[in-house]
Parts: sequence; C-alpha cells; structure tokens
Amino acid sequence: MGETGTIPTAHEYEGGNSMKLSLCTISFRHHLQSIDQIAHWAQTNGFQGIELWGVHAKNLAEDIHYGSEWLSSYGLEVSMLSDYLPLDAPLPELIDEMNELCSLAHRWGTNKIRTFAGNKGSADISRLERIELVSRMKMLCKMAEAEGMQLLVETHPNTLTDNPSSTLQLIEETDHPALRVNFDVLHIWESGVDPVYALKQLRPYVSHFHLKNIESRSQLGVFAPTNVYAAAGSREGMVSLFEGAVDYRLFLKEAADMMDMEMEASLEWFGGNVKEVLARDRKRVEGTGTATHFSASTN
Repeated sequence: MGETGTIPTAHEYEGGNSMKLSLCTISFRHHLQSIDQIAHWAQTNGFQGIELWGVHAKNLAEDIHYGSEWLSSYGLEVSMLSDYLPLDAPLPELIDEMNELCSLAHRWGTNKIRTFAGNKGSADISRLERIELVSRMKMLCKMAEAEGMQLLVETHPNTLTDNPSSTLQLIEETDHPALRVNFDVLHIWESGVDPVYALKQLRPYVSHFHLKNIESRSQLGVFAPTNVYAAAGSREGMVSLFEGAVDYRLFLKEAADMMDMEMEASLEWFGGNVKEVLARDRKRVEGTGTATHFSASTN
C-alpha cells in the first residue's frame, strides 16, 4: 500500500484484475435529469456504461428510441438492470414482473437482473417462509436461464441475504447456476463480517459489486429504503468512498487479487453533489489501479 493516508497507485496492484465501474441512476432519482443528459455526462466523464434502475427502464419502455443501440451511440452499455421482484406477491404477478424485466434487459443489452431476496431478514423468516421463497427463486432462475439471464440477489439488510452464511445457504438451497450475487460491500460490513473474508466465501458466485460508504456504524440507518427514497430524507453520514468507515483501499486491492475475472461494480451514491462526488470517486478508484474501464449506472 502507498504512503499512509494516500490512495495506492496503479503499479502497486500489478497482477490484479481491472474493474468496470458504474454509477447508479438512483443517484439522480430526485434530479431533473433525462437519460440523454446522464448518458452524455457518463460519456464525457470517461465511463463505459450504465447500471439502469428498473423504474427508469419501465418508464422509458414506451419510447422505442431508447435501448442498447441508442446507448451504444455514446460508447456506453448497460451493466445491470436493478429492480425489486415481489417475491411475496401472487404467483402470476411475480411471473409477469419477471417476464417484463427479462424483456427490458434484452432491450438494453444486459444479462444481469438485480433483486432483493424478500423483505425479511434471515433471523426473522420462518422455516416455511424460507422454503416458499427458495421455491420461487428456483422458478425465477429457470426463467432467467431460459432468457440467457443471471438473477443477482443483493447482500442487503432485512432480506434473506443479510449476511454471508445465509447468502451461501440460499445459493445451496436454490442450486441453480443462474443465481448470482450482487456483493454490497457496506452491507456485508454492516452484518458484522469483514468484507474481504466474506468475498473469499462468496467469490465463485459474485457477478457485481455495489460500493458506498458511511462515516460511522451508528449512521447506517440512513440507508434504510424508506429514508433513501424520500426526497426529504436525511443524508447525514453518507461520505465519499475513501472517507468512511469501510477501508476501500484494502478491499479493492484484495478483491482485485482474488477475482478470477474482470470485476464489475457500481458507485452507489445516494447523497447530494452527485456529479462532483461520482467524478471524484471514479478518479480515486482509478488511482487504485483496479479500474481501467468505467460504466455509469442509473439505479
């Protein structure tokens, strides 16, 4: 690692894998920004693609102008379509939702669909509820495979994948190659497990990373969905990637050495000064030597 308090330079990570880095369109959820403006900004700031938030893809669906061909005119691609499948909904509704997401993913040229593994934590779900959720995950994975898709469950509190052990258990129970993991580094840390140790366990199943940070553990509640999605919600404690409680200098170095393939990740920024923070963090991740290609995400 470089001098104390500095970001390691690229040559210090020789031998590690590079990273395609995305920003999330959810970062622009309360901004009057069009997809055209976001794509232009991504292009001019050296990104390669966009992780598209599901609600944005759905609201663009009626305009046939938008899709992978349009986005490629900016030299960009969609790295992942991020949504929230209603796993507890009536089965026909869940199937319709999955079919819609597969159709949208095809339109935008991505093979990755992100979802949450239900809305109950691993310690709160009953045995029968878990059996039912696993049954539905198996069905969704079969649907995904038939469409050439991967279904990524995100490591996230108040879901069945709220810690590494329950995530591994769900993978084993589902037993389907289309089930993959979106490894949210902060939420793994929130679960009380060292992210580097967790990645050693989950590495064979990880297809994407979410990167964000917090000033202190006591402020983690700021990422609760009801707060994050509220325009007037608190943003206290949200900090730039390399200025928070999680040591991303160490994590990115270890992850680059550990992964067998090029890493794909998104800067999941929920706070203010969106463009300033994303541009700065992109450059600082690039400074670690892990990011040689860049994507921009809308989720």
